[in-house]
Amino acid sequence: MKALVCNAWGLPETLVVEEIPDPGPGPGQVVIRVHAAGLNFPDALIIQNKYPFTPALPFVPGSECAGVVESIGPGVEQVKPGDRVIAYTESGAFAEKLLADANALIALPGSLDFATGSAFLLTYGTSYHALVDRGALRAGETLLVLGASGGVGIAAIEIGKALGARVIAAASSAEKLAICRAHGADETIDYAALDLKRAVNSLTGDKGADVIYDPVGGPITEAAIRSCAWRGRRLVIGFANGEIPRVPANLTLLKGCSLVGVFWGRYVKTEPAAWAQDLDTLFGWLQGGRLNPHIAESYPLERGAEALAALLARKVSGKLIIAPVPA
Repeated sequence: MKALVCNAWGLPETLVVEEIPDPGPGPGQVVIRVHAAGLNFPDALIIQNKYPFTPALPFVPGSECAGVVESIGPGVEQVKPGDRVIAYTESGAFAEKLLADANALIALPGSLDFATGSAFLLTYGTSYHALVDRGALRAGETLLVLGASGGVGIAAIEIGKALGARVIAAASSAEKLAICRAHGADETIDYAALDLKRAVNSLTGDKGADVIYDPVGGPITEAAIRSCAWRGRRLVIGFANGEIPRVPANLTLLKGCSLVGVFWGRYVKTEPAAWAQDLDTLFGWLQGGRLNPHIAESYPLERGAEALAALLARKVSGKLIIAPVPA
């Protein structure tokens, strides 16, 4: 089979498409024919050895895909060959076939296509866990989303609106903010052109944002915390900027606010029953039209490195997917 392989730590251009042996399922495992694989920012960090958990070299990156079960190993009863599934795995999704634990699979609802299925779990799962479980966002509160045109940002906008919040989307260009408005943002801020704190205060009557969703990090973080309302919650989602910020601790005292960490991958593993409830809600909202994943572009496997480079350069609004099986 063909796969996008990481043979040495580095930037996306070091990845190569290679022919590697087809996987065979062992006990409790299945082989999935991958129809679409979603790209996520951690994928670009993992290949550089900049993520908390990395596979041993060489490996096939990619943590999220949708496809069809091709074969099953001994003891597998949850699925059968021919089933349409979504898989969340530590690696291996950027390939024509994926070996996965049967317990890691989720049935792909019949109304969803493979591209949507591959672009849904991580972004919407992260944002739901962040806003509902960690941020306790309530109807009538104000949510500020940074990096709002990215995959998790759009998910946060839509989930925030579904929860009844007022959503302020912040991004770095007018084009990106137009996409945010199309996905439900009530107000927008171009933080490349405006002072973030002043803009938030202007939109909130100097109250500030109750919840700040921050997947960006870097220098904008301090300005965001200064934009926080009394008893606000700043959610630490990630560091797409590439810089882990140092936060002046006195700001949390002055604002009476909380800095709240969000690690969806560990949450899924340690609290599977809670995650299953989240998934029921998310699929219900998706099928009811309240959520609308924005897939910016689909790349063939041969251009997978190019797709990851675009993601790393933050040139993308919404999600990119790799499609080893052409649509």
